[in-house]
Amino acid sequence: MDLQSCSAGNLSDCLQPTPQTLGGLQDAPEAGFVGAAKRYWHLVFTELADPRTNDWLLISSPLPGLTIIACYLIFCLKVGPKFMENRKPFQLKNTLIVYNALQVYASVWLFWEACEGAWLSTYSWRCQPVDPSTSPEAMRVARGVWIYFILKITELLDTVFFVLRKKQNQISFLHLYHHTVMPMISWGCTKYYPGGHGTFIGFINTFVHIIMYAYYLLSALGPQLQKYLWWKKYITRMQMAQFCMAFLHNTQLLFYDCGFPRWTAFLTLPNAIFFYYLFNDFYQQAYKEKQARLKAASDAAAALAKNGAAKANGKTRLKAE
Repeated sequence: MDLQSCSAGNLSDCLQPTPQTLGGLQDAPEAGFVGAAKRYWHLVFTELADPRTNDWLLISSPLPGLTIIACYLIFCLKVGPKFMENRKPFQLKNTLIVYNALQVYASVWLFWEACEGAWLSTYSWRCQPVDPSTSPEAMRVARGVWIYFILKITELLDTVFFVLRKKQNQISFLHLYHHTVMPMISWGCTKYYPGGHGTFIGFINTFVHIIMYAYYLLSALGPQLQKYLWWKKYITRMQMAQFCMAFLHNTQLLFYDCGFPRWTAFLTLPNAIFFYYLFNDFYQQAYKEKQARLKAASDAAAALAKNGAAKANGKTRLKAE
């Protein structure tokens, strides 16, 4: 109804809003900064996201994950140490045994899924696009990427246990950076590219974590097994090797085009270099410098013993004379 068809008697009725007259206003985008922010949020976190995984737990919005990470950092750096300041360290032996056993089991299962469902079956080692379909094969890979993200969230407990056991010396910048960045990276993969070329680092990282958590499990079982745990430094070497492999694998995106976004290489390559630098620095401090100190102490002890023997021989000669 338009104003020309309204008489004086029913003019008030004609001026009442109706769904037809409000339709344009209801659909019109909100103006101003708030409206622009809402549109940008919707674009980034809904329209650009993979619709298959966008509604999965902790994926639709970045806020839950960021809140978990923020609480993690606050607890591990401030609240936790303050809470434990005047308390004896918790032993947590049974908790650590169960936790590490579950991590080993989950890593073995996920590594097998990655082998059978992707990297040892249908995936190309040179360049692999994301399959956006809802086929059983594509959904299997997408589910594996999401479970990998969930595992990265659970691994935050590594640091929480360090705090409760008053092992604050174990909480280095490397440790915090690794445990903070990996959940964010895996969240982004799950939300936007759940599959394809970018899953390679998760594939090899899961294998490394089988070995790493098996070591932690054996260590938690008691001191009687310590003599069998001489291979800890090789876990760090494996971690360094995985970043070299990730770097080389992602470099291929610069030369081959398979549909997987090339721009991701400009994020993954510097991060792989930085991770390698941090792990190498840790390795040098934890093992090489420690070995050098032990060798210096051993040489000093040997020299002292030699000097003591020489003095004893001198005294013997004097007596004989």
